[in-house]
Amino acid sequence: MTSTRDNVERTFAFVDLSGFTALTEAHGDEEAVAMLTRFREITQGALGPTDVLVKTIGDAVMLAFSDPRLAVLALRRLFEHALADSSMPLIRAGTHNGPAIADGNDFLGAAVNLAARLAAYAGGGQLLVTDRVARAATEIGEVVTLVGAVSLRNIAEPVDVYEIELNPRSSFAVDPVCAMKVPTTGPSTVHLKHNDREVWFCGLPCLARYAAAPEAFTR
Repeated sequence: MTSTRDNVERTFAFVDLSGFTALTEAHGDEEAVAMLTRFREITQGALGPTDVLVKTIGDAVMLAFSDPRLAVLALRRLFEHALADSSMPLIRAGTHNGPAIADGNDFLGAAVNLAARLAAYAGGGQLLVTDRVARAATEIGEVVTLVGAVSLRNIAEPVDVYEIELNPRSSFAVDPVCAMKVPTTGPSTVHLKHNDREVWFCGLPCLARYAAAPEAFTR
């Protein structure tokens, strides 16, 4: 059986959970699997009627949109939903618009690869995009900043990269052991001071691991 291949233009995005490996090591496989299930549910709920969840790859999802504006709107919803869910670690994403080959339900080509490399380069809470997506974001009122010309793995030339600022300032920190979002206010906060800075944790087990070897968790 042969699949139908067509040349198309789409806006591609890869989104994954920042620090998922650390989370799995700290909290175990069952919690990690539950987290992935929740992440995919949140992702599906953020998509518009024409947006496509192409596939899942480990802790990442690949998305395809008919144009950059729809991509930015959906990713804003996704980032907001993930940030509002206290059980979710920070997510990160990379987005690029360009031509690709539609191979059945999948997409192949340089544009897809570039979006994936951008996601891998992003930090927790970041949405990194290329020029056309940045222009579309500006047109609908998003705050866009130039990161600069970035050399990405397996991409021949440096790429002009922009950040769309989707995460508002919030009263949370990131646990250095498991990479979970944790509150910095309220009665249930767990923290200590190390090298003149406050470090916050999801609970006492992660605090104990950090206290035993803080240099292992300095990122």
